[in-house]
Amino acid sequence: MITRSARRDALLLWLGSRVGILVSTLLGVTLGEYVNKWQKWDVVLFTTIAQYGYDGDPAKPHDPGLPAFFPGLPLLMRMVHLVVPDWTATGMLISLAAGAVAMMALARLAEAEGAHGWMAVLALLLFPTAVFLAAGYSESLFLAFAIPAWLAAKRARWPQAAMLAAGASCVRVTGLFLALALMVEFCTRRKSPRRAGWLVLPLAPLVAYSAYQYGRSGDWLAWKHAQEAGWGRDFAWPWEAWRISWREATGSGDFAASFKMEIAGAVVTVCVLVWLLVLRRWSEAVYTGGQAVALLTSAYYLSIPRSLLLYFPVWVLVAKIATGRAWVMTLYALILGPLMLLHSALFLSGAWAG
Repeated sequence: MITRSARRDALLLWLGSRVGILVSTLLGVTLGEYVNKWQKWDVVLFTTIAQYGYDGDPAKPHDPGLPAFFPGLPLLMRMVHLVVPDWTATGMLISLAAGAVAMMALARLAEAEGAHGWMAVLALLLFPTAVFLAAGYSESLFLAFAIPAWLAAKRARWPQAAMLAAGASCVRVTGLFLALALMVEFCTRRKSPRRAGWLVLPLAPLVAYSAYQYGRSGDWLAWKHAQEAGWGRDFAWPWEAWRISWREATGSGDFAASFKMEIAGAVVTVCVLVWLLVLRRWSEAVYTGGQAVALLTSAYYLSIPRSLLLYFPVWVLVAKIATGRAWVMTLYALILGPLMLLHSALFLSGAWAG
């Protein structure tokens, strides 16, 4: 039932979707087995950092990819672990709380643009890779900082926007693109230059983390080089990245289906960027475009569908289109809802799902 409060609607949708996931995956298993179902892929890496730091588990071989993950989520996991003994559950609880904050902020952002807030939230929750918002990944925590930061910027509350964006920068390198977008938003509004100094603040966590890794390894760009060492994500020209990804997607390898998802995600990413440019939403285009350039110039496509979760301007635009046109949201749900369920099942089974 839709209420008159955008934040309440968002919270009800978020909690309702979490209950649905809980019920569907808890059937026939114990609570411990349920939590273990979520201990997949990057969840293991975040847990390793939270437990042992960036040197990794001393009982296991060194993982050169760990510095690719920013410290925001692992640090918060260490804090929550003081009262929650299970590391996987710790990450899930953080995502649960952070997701609630993010959804309420997204609803308010959509309402501020004249759209139904609950539609923006539902559009995000039905996206195929939305399962990562429930897992112990960093997407929910990043959005819990990034969307309120953007909402503050829209209200010209620049100190608040900068501090929230700094929080986002502690969680993911994507905070760099958010910081650049805030600068563009500030310039397009022609605000007093005295407030401009605040916009440097979101860059501070990136500098601090780089300095920390330099102290560990002597490498200022350890987080970037970890991407290359752990996943082979060297720079490549866009056409070369497309060629390699297309070859893998059309081949018969074990990851052919995954590369097909990556190709689809790349096409959606480019369409989103063009859409924002046509609408002359310059600051949103900088935010999404920065991520697009980083992902589409990697040696091959990886995690592009999951990165689309962070494109919060898109969910607002979907809500604007669907407001007053209920059939749009119905069609959206009928097409993407089943894909979301499929991706959730893939992730919980241990398969790569974006």
